Amino acid sequence: MDWQVLFTAREQAELQPLVVDDSAPGPHEVLARTLYSAVSSGTETAVYQGHLGVGFPCGTGYAAVCEVTTVGAEVTVVRPGDRVFALAGHRSFHRLPESEVWRVPPDLPPEEAVLVRLMGVTMSTLVTTTARPPDKVLVTGLGIVGLLGAQVFQSCGYEVYAVDPDPNRREVAAQLGVARVHPETPLHEGSFAGQMALVLECSGHEAAVLAGCRAVRKRGEVVLVGVPWVRRTDLPAHDLLHAIFHQYAVVRSGWEWEVPREPTDFVTGSMRANFAAGMQWLAEGRVRVQGLYQLMSPRDCQAVYQGLTHRTLERPAVVFDWSTMED
Repeated sequence: MDWQVLFTAREQAELQPLVVDDSAPGPHEVLARTLYSAVSSGTETAVYQGHLGVGFPCGTGYAAVCEVTTVGAEVTVVRPGDRVFALAGHRSFHRLPESEVWRVPPDLPPEEAVLVRLMGVTMSTLVTTTARPPDKVLVTGLGIVGLLGAQVFQSCGYEVYAVDPDPNRREVAAQLGVARVHPETPLHEGSFAGQMALVLECSGHEAAVLAGCRAVRKRGEVVLVGVPWVRRTDLPAHDLLHAIFHQYAVVRSGWEWEVPREPTDFVTGSMRANFAAGMQWLAEGRVRVQGLYQLMSPRDCQAVYQGLTHRTLERPAVVFDWSTMED
């Protein structure tokens, strides 16, 4: 039997049977069985809590590593038995276009490879930013996206500073080799105020955005990676506008799909290149994910989303292990 994770109501996740089309693939299609799928602690928990106005029931998930079972007659990028990363949800079986699969390096564990989807969020900023190594980069918010982003930029030669009020998250960042970790943005220090070429704001918190605008150098960038799902403070807009104006700050969205999906003439970068490079960096140990995630069964999906929502889990990310459905 095949399975899928559905949100059936607000703050209600269920594992339900999945009816699959296992007929022969089309010429450019790939059929594959899911090994692991990564849970997004941002977008997915927002849908789970009803913040996006999505109707229930609905499917969820957007990152999976699968084993190819069958390929179409004209597929050339993969073959049966290959492990591939795919932009696919929490389902045990997938029918995918060959354009949406990436081969996993043979020396990269598939449960780690699936986290490349979350690396890709800040890799889009890496491609589009005007900051260049060895510029100073401030990362605010050390959830899974911030932790990966700090490593990505540090590995590329930037001088990275990471900030989060949570001591556990700061400890994880330090263990992963992030060199400069702080509980808050210390604007009284000369190394912060007006010195950052780029601020990766990964928390979605208004106070962090304001601090970032005060930390950035003149004409530096503040990229809003974290989504402000809910209002956290009563800060007046004037404070933010004052900081933007007087620092000549460029404040923009961190929307990852600003980068095209496929390589395009006259455009720098693509999601395909980012995912391929990200998996290679994981395989090389350039970016580390050990200790960042815990493996859990899709059977425990309700506990997973409750834990991520209320931050009661031991680690910042969860990867569903679909082999547990074979029991």
